[in-house]
Amino acid sequence: MDKVILNNLAFYGYHGVLSEEKELGQKFFIDLELFADLSGAGENDDIQQSISYAEVYDLVQEICEEENYDLIEALAETIAQEILAEYSLAQEVLVRVKKPEAPVKGVFDYMGVELKRKREK
Repeated sequence: MDKVILNNLAFYGYHGVLSEEKELGQKFFIDLELFADLSGAGENDDIQQSISYAEVYDLVQEICEEENYDLIEALAETIAQEILAEYSLAQEVLVRVKKPEAPVKGVFDYMGVELKRKREK
């Protein structure tokens, strides 16, 4: 299956269990893969037969910056469900939420979650 890829989208949000995370906020990076049949778009050079990554970016930005979640699992789930609801061409979506400033003592690139959701038949 073909896919539309959005990689390393950066947003500032207030997601986390700790009160400091809710008050101060932090950066989040999000990767997306939207699985769909893009053959019509490729054959006809027609955006109506694809998924606009600009529109997807705006949707994810709104979710990440205007809503607050304790868990990044809930953030990722909301993103996946909203994409599937909004874009009927998307048959499956992979969402990766990366939290580079997670409140963990240690040296790391990021902590995160990855989930994949399929359209219900």
